[in-house]
Amino acid sequence: MELHDYLIILRKRWVSIVLVTALLLAGAAAASLLVTPTYDAKSQVFVSVNSGGTTADLLQGSSYSQNQVKSYTDLVTSPRVLSPVIDRLALNVTPDTLAKSVAADSPLNTVLINITVTSAAPKMASDIANAIADSLGTQVAELEKPTNGQSSPIQVSTVRTATAPTAPSSPKTKTNLALGLVLGILLGFGLAVLREVLDTKVRTEADVHKVTDASVIASIGYDADAPQHPLIVQTSPQSHRSEAFRRLRTNLQFLDIADRPKTIVVTSSLPGEGKSTTAINLAITLADAGSRVVLVDADLRRPSVAEYMGVEGQVGLTTVLIGRATVQDVVQPWGNGYLHILPSGQVPPNPSELLGSRSMANLLDQLAQLYDIVLLDTPPMLPVTDAAILAKMTGGALVVVGADWLNRQQLAEAMGSLETVGARVLGVVLNRLARTPSDSYMYYDYTTSDPASSGKKKRSAPSGRTRQPPRRASGRRSPSRPDRGDAVDRSRAVETVDTIFGAPPTTSTNRWPGEPLTGERDSRTARRT
Repeated sequence: MELHDYLIILRKRWVSIVLVTALLLAGAAAASLLVTPTYDAKSQVFVSVNSGGTTADLLQGSSYSQNQVKSYTDLVTSPRVLSPVIDRLALNVTPDTLAKSVAADSPLNTVLINITVTSAAPKMASDIANAIADSLGTQVAELEKPTNGQSSPIQVSTVRTATAPTAPSSPKTKTNLALGLVLGILLGFGLAVLREVLDTKVRTEADVHKVTDASVIASIGYDADAPQHPLIVQTSPQSHRSEAFRRLRTNLQFLDIADRPKTIVVTSSLPGEGKSTTAINLAITLADAGSRVVLVDADLRRPSVAEYMGVEGQVGLTTVLIGRATVQDVVQPWGNGYLHILPSGQVPPNPSELLGSRSMANLLDQLAQLYDIVLLDTPPMLPVTDAAILAKMTGGALVVVGADWLNRQQLAEAMGSLETVGARVLGVVLNRLARTPSDSYMYYDYTTSDPASSGKKKRSAPSGRTRQPPRRASGRRSPSRPDRGDAVDRSRAVETVDTIFGAPPTTSTNRWPGEPLTGERDSRTARRT
């Protein structure tokens, strides 16, 4: 990882880093407050040798005392020295317990011994330190006493008397807080880097590029209200998500002009990534721009297009494939007449075999001749192979990737399944993308202003068609679906993509189920009308 990657991690996960740092700071502060303060009292003794006045005697005595100091230092915490201290101060402890609060050391190349006593009471610490210094001198004199009855040549003298400390030696609050701050930052950043390394979720375009070379041709923002309003292009045409679908429609023009596909499979890696709503909204935007579009529900396992679009779904694709109806019999117009819906029909027991049959290939050829664009909503690629089969038979596949929904390994496996069958990947649509405050363009409002509030004359715009909800087979009306009986006015089309997908036919009348797009009605339809 480079420095830029670490800065991205810091910016992305700064909240967790701050949280970990705050927790460690709070822990350090709590430990400092809860720990009982202790005090250190120090006394110091000097070890000397009584010798003659000659230089040789002095050197010999100094060398001897230095050699003995190490032994005397260890003697400080022995029961021989501490027992008299306990008796003297009437302490209710054992020598071993008292030894745990006593420490002795000797500076290098000196004959000095430092005695440190730790206690919760400052006065008790100083009394014990001074008593140990006196007891050490007494015990050394007895141990070094000659057998001939003469006085000991070793003398231990107190050179520094312990005084009661005024400030506790522990806890060191400032040190603990500083240590907690440093450790918190290091631990928080380390955990952030670890999470980033172990996190294989696909969340951004950069994550997609780590898996595949396919271009991300559109990014659709996340909307928690999307399941309740799947047809966002119709229900909220000026929303940011609607503009994202229009951007997807526009970006299709940058596909290979010499080999621009007319039949497109819309699929995903896993269920729940939004492939069906993407296919539906893309079909609506293409139809609104004047292209003749047919949306085929080729998900013969969990069909959803008929439910979303409010059309009859009991007859459809499977009915045509088994030869019980023609496509003109089951196709249903929707909205402004440029969009036709081919539902899935009855769910068959053998979806993969049916979609890979010669009848399906012939149907695709027929639809490609009748329509400018054929969109096929297919099952996800990892659970079943239906999408890969259809992608091979069509002009290519649009892969919908749900941000924060699947990991990179799953996406790589799905893209690999398309590569295995030799299917063409037209691009990736990154759906459910979480927007951040850095996406400032998302917050610009470019909708029509109210002339009453702005005080300016509003520019007249083409009047939109009044859309009434269609009637379902049950007779109930759907509150958010356009009427199939609306007339089409080419002069009021919002946008045209004639240069992208070819111009629609000059005769543009409202089309009903069973009516061919060539403008010629079959005899059966003519008799009904």
